[in-house]
Amino acid sequence: MRNGAIAVLEALQAQVPTGVLVQSSDCMGQCASGPTVRVSPDVTWYCRVKPEDVPRLVEQHLLGDRPVEALLHPRMHPRLDAFSYE
Repeated sequence: MRNGAIAVLEALQAQVPTGVLVQSSDCMGQCASGPTVRVSPDVTWYCRVKPEDVPRLVEQHLLGDRPVEALLHPRMHPRLDAFSYE
């Protein structure tokens, strides 16, 4: 419920593509980086999602099968280029 999760859920429910189930969940242990959206079955985690991010999530990920890299949860999807080896 933190950080506007209800608004994100409502935005997803309003824009859900045919054949996609959108549902709320109990705590996923990520409240500090919420609202969190988890897309299954590919188990992609998004963090700090805002209602205005939903159209891009729907278009790019749910319809286009391409994750929205700017919203990926860094704990679940670490980027190799984020590490510097100098």
